[in-house]
Amino acid sequence: MSSTITVKTRLPGPKSLQLLAEREKYVPRGISTPTPLFFEKAKGAVLTDVDGNQFIDLAGGFGVMNAGHCPDEVIAAVREQLDRYIHLSFNIAMYEPYVRLAEKLAAITPGQFAKKTMFANSGAEAVENAVKIARKYTGRTGIVALECAFHGRTLMTMTLTSEVKPYKYGFGPLAPEVYKIPSAYCYRCYFGLAYPACEMRCVTNLERFFTVECAADQVAAIIAEPVQGEGGFIVPPPEYLPGLQQICRQHGILLIIDEVQSGFGRTGKMFACEHFGLEPDLITMAKSLAAGFPLSAVTGRSEVMDAPAPGEIGGTYGGNPLSCVASLQVLDLFEREQLLERANRIGEVIRQKFLILQEQYPEIGDVRGLGAMVGIELVKDRQTKAPATELTSRLLKECYERGVIAIRAGLYGNVLRFLAPLVITDDQLAQALEIMEEALKTAVAGQ
Repeated sequence: MSSTITVKTRLPGPKSLQLLAEREKYVPRGISTPTPLFFEKAKGAVLTDVDGNQFIDLAGGFGVMNAGHCPDEVIAAVREQLDRYIHLSFNIAMYEPYVRLAEKLAAITPGQFAKKTMFANSGAEAVENAVKIARKYTGRTGIVALECAFHGRTLMTMTLTSEVKPYKYGFGPLAPEVYKIPSAYCYRCYFGLAYPACEMRCVTNLERFFTVECAADQVAAIIAEPVQGEGGFIVPPPEYLPGLQQICRQHGILLIIDEVQSGFGRTGKMFACEHFGLEPDLITMAKSLAAGFPLSAVTGRSEVMDAPAPGEIGGTYGGNPLSCVASLQVLDLFEREQLLERANRIGEVIRQKFLILQEQYPEIGDVRGLGAMVGIELVKDRQTKAPATELTSRLLKECYERGVIAIRAGLYGNVLRFLAPLVITDDQLAQALEIMEEALKTAVAGQ
């Protein structure tokens, strides 16, 4: 097995160190970067830094690069589009790629009903618009989100987000009429119960919520990630999301499913909500929608999407032509390269590796995930489940020093999350996992 990784300088290398000094001078500290490296090239699942060191990427730009870094087909399509026009603004002068991509999303999103799509730039912007659309359609104001959720950093989306630090602390006042309910975090159950004996208390408790927090007829929508990403790669039991949808339908509440991180093949299906048989009223998406070009979308039932009047949704850059043609190529790549099957294979390899390591290391408290969206929760003690946040930091440092870029998640920063490009080769994945095992051994020994 030939090595993809090349580490030929101390990390960070001299050029990265120089750029770090300039970053310190010109870039605000509020922008956090856990790995002190600067990169100049990326292809497939491989990153090369400015000092010529080569790394295997298990972070994928926070899940943006499901189709891999710089796919040839995407680059060719964008180059061709550059010769036509770069920007027109669909709100002024319309263009075909916007419509073609909306047509494609109507076909591949769950639900056998007429759908329409609007495009924006980021996941947070998609969520903001989904909330606006839901309120307009229902004439209600209440929005219910889940604990452990992450939906963005704008005013509405940071309000919907559950983690206080670093996302909300000191940024108040927050948006009004937003409420939280417990998520189905079985490893750390809010109610102190165990599945399945819990009888899905986190679902049935919603009826109590309507009595003590916000009446059902005042709730416009419930928004949920089918697999909670930043919150810790939390996979709910199979009954949870269908249970929420049933309650929504009983009370005329819309269900918004946030697929920004879990969508586009990450879980082995095009959209994670397909694992649960959901047909959401609205779906938000971004990240791997366009292989790194800024693009997000809200797709939903036509009658819901048509609730806002002309001019009430949209934006200057939303559905940029370059991003739209990139996305059309990404969707073709998923079919041609069978990336959904690949996601399931990657996830199985990762899970099996860490289930074996879990037998050796009591610090591995939980191994969970769907498809290639796998999370490893590290703890100080399996009985108390005290989060091993410092151990996680050491593990990530040991990984990048050995040539593997990995990232964390979780309310306590103690979940190792995998967002590798789905084009990662078997050899590259095997190398990365071998290095992670070495890094874990060293990090645990250093406690």
